Amino acid sequence: MSTGDRGNPTIAWCIHGVTALGVVLGLLGLVAVIDGHAKAALLWLIAAQVLDGVDGPVARVYDVKRNLPKVDGYILDLVVDYVTCVVVPVAFLWRFAMLPGGIDVPLCALVLFTSALWFSRTDMETDDHWFRGFPAVWNVVVPSLFLLNTHVWVNATVVAFFCLITMTDLPFVHPVRVLAHRATTMTVTVVWLTVMTLMTIVLPEAPLAGKVVLIAAPIYLMGLSIWRALRPPEIDVESGHVVHHAS
Repeated sequence: MSTGDRGNPTIAWCIHGVTALGVVLGLLGLVAVIDGHAKAALLWLIAAQVLDGVDGPVARVYDVKRNLPKVDGYILDLVVDYVTCVVVPVAFLWRFAMLPGGIDVPLCALVLFTSALWFSRTDMETDDHWFRGFPAVWNVVVPSLFLLNTHVWVNATVVAFFCLITMTDLPFVHPVRVLAHRATTMTVTVVWLTVMTLMTIVLPEAPLAGKVVLIAAPIYLMGLSIWRALRPPEIDVESGHVVHHAS
């Protein structure tokens, strides 16, 4: 990649276009949900996850913020994420009766409400790129619960728990940007997504090995969050600011 490429606004437009394509994938996922096609809906959500994982690093490499300042890629990403990470998964929860009757709509409303608040946070990331509070990644929670075929009350408990910690300061790892244990975290994330894709393809079969991965991956990530939360803050001697080392 040349320096000229980095200064090309056409490339910046293309990168923003790829990001915006996520809402189209979200629409396709929503249509699949409405039509009752769970497998297709999950595959569209997974495709949107892959797209979301790629566009950010590429945008930073090409410095799209400098080369196309009139389009805010950060806001664009939030808009797309709310659709693909929240709206479509919530529709999936309701359409496929994954929650107990009578509290399904209130719980879905709670997910939408708390997620909207989280996406408006001005402090959603720490200086070392950990998310504060559950980062509304319902696009991985809901598919995992569906593929595990967990009981509706288990689903309700999981949903309520993540809603409750959304606006807390509990750290959640950003799998791409957090340096601490990044190789392991990236590996776990890729394996989790791959297994999720394969288990979706083979539905209604549910291989035991796949279920083990769907349980182990979030346990690892939650464990990493607890590890990060328990680390004592350190003071930068020169600035006097509280800092957290990434490794």
